[in-house]
Amino acid sequence: MAAGTTTVGTTAGTSGPTGSGPRSQSGSGARSGAESGSGAGRGNGSRGRLRRTLLAALVAAAVVVPVSAAASPGVPAPAPVVFADDTAPHDRYADNRANLAEAARMAGAAGRTGRAAKLRAMDAAGEARFLTFDGRGRGRAVEVFGDLETADRVTVLVPGSDTTLDTYQRFRAGAVSLSRRLQAEHPHSAVVAWLGYDTPGTASTTVLTADRADEAAAELGPFLPRLRDMAGSGAQISLLCHSYGSVVCARTTTGPEVTDVVLFGSPGTGAGSAGDLPTDARVWAGRGGGDWIGDVPHVRLGRIGFGTDPVDPAFGARSFAAGPAGHSDYLKPGTRSLDSLAAIVLGTAATAPATTAPEVPHA
Repeated sequence: MAAGTTTVGTTAGTSGPTGSGPRSQSGSGARSGAESGSGAGRGNGSRGRLRRTLLAALVAAAVVVPVSAAASPGVPAPAPVVFADDTAPHDRYADNRANLAEAARMAGAAGRTGRAAKLRAMDAAGEARFLTFDGRGRGRAVEVFGDLETADRVTVLVPGSDTTLDTYQRFRAGAVSLSRRLQAEHPHSAVVAWLGYDTPGTASTTVLTADRADEAAAELGPFLPRLRDMAGSGAQISLLCHSYGSVVCARTTTGPEVTDVVLFGSPGTGAGSAGDLPTDARVWAGRGGGDWIGDVPHVRLGRIGFGTDPVDPAFGARSFAAGPAGHSDYLKPGTRSLDSLAAIVLGTAATAPATTAPEVPHA
């Protein structure tokens, strides 16, 4: 579930209703077998265990096989700058650019020329706007596109697995595309690319559980009201959550500053319905006709998997048209999915019938 090939349940760190429906369903076969003293009962229980094992293997195969990405653990970098809550955005931008430049210098001096080049590319024009930057290890970065301090529409993009400083440019490209699309219609808008957590590796068991999402939600939740305070007066915030990022958003408690939570390319959220998410915002879900994530089994077996498909009408999310988008295509310029996401942010969207079937591109 990578962000560029690329992702609300309960409050972070709790269990509660997250996936409670799917858990009780998946366990029923095993319980019925265990409760029966007959050979048939024991056979049913064995078949139930085998079925759950096979489903878990299918989830792992569907998620791990399609994508992979590099990471650079152990790369030297300075500690991130620590800011007071009331530090103005332009002061944060300046200090983080300096930190980024030093991180690139240190990486180059350590012989990590690939990472050094990627860091320099993040501020090639010397005008990057980072609210947060940490060049250590896989890295973290929160970048702003547009004038945050005058924006009354702010979009936070939350990426999925394998989004690191080494793969940052593909995540950034989506943010730039969305920002240009929004500003063409509404100049007082800003996009925030939020790589504010340690994303799971696609080829790892962590991508099949919500553990990293819980950690991310504990960071994202408090960030949102701080972001509102930095934005223009009365700013409304939309969360756009891609792939594993949708699991993060599904576990993030939001306040009145968030008006819309959008799940796209989602493997599931761990919640049984949109009503289980800890938000009063409108919840949207969409999937492109070419997105392989639709083939991932929507099961939850103990802590593995994410249960109900968010585009299933039974989940209760508002649907939006994503056209023929593949997993990495939702924010590409000129796509139907980008138009739909922009309309949600700007409050002009109309819901479309939920579908996971491929849509025929317009001629």
